[in-house]
Amino acid sequence: MIHYSRHMSERTQAILDWFNGAPLRVISIFAIALISHISAKRAIARAIAKLASADLKPGPGVVARQAERARTIGSVLTSFFTIFIWVIAGGMIAAEFGFDLGPVIASAGIVGVALGLGSQTLVKDFLSGIFLLAEDQFGVGDSVKVGDVEGVVEKVGLRVTTIRDSQGTLWYQRNGEILVVGNKSQKK
Repeated sequence: MIHYSRHMSERTQAILDWFNGAPLRVISIFAIALISHISAKRAIARAIAKLASADLKPGPGVVARQAERARTIGSVLTSFFTIFIWVIAGGMIAAEFGFDLGPVIASAGIVGVALGLGSQTLVKDFLSGIFLLAEDQFGVGDSVKVGDVEGVVEKVGLRVTTIRDSQGTLWYQRNGEILVVGNKSQKK
């Protein structure tokens, strides 16, 4: 009976030693990433709620416009931090399983350059969308003319702006292609 309990104790100790290694570190990394994700999401939501409700620029209809811009910027920030946190956590977890990240990081630079060259229009659309929002060139509900399209803005996203014309057609305009905008809704 004593021999059996000593064997069980050694076996239990071996299991505990194994669990205190990589599995515990993986669980810890996952837990920290999850807590960071939730905390970042809540902090961004609080900051955006304050920004959306603040009357930074007095005038009729400006608060609703600010709220729409704030929500768009908030969704972009949330997506950015979500991707950032989980990519870092995934890399750390892969390292715990013995995956060598050195070659991956080295090749990421080469792949990044190739993707950067191939996705110039996508980057241009996103950057243009950020500047459209930051400069408040137009917002949801504005009557605008963008190129050959004239109508009411239904949605302003980071990549695409949607405009409904007087015939009811919904136009999708890539933000990187918007060079000139006429906004009939903005007054002095």
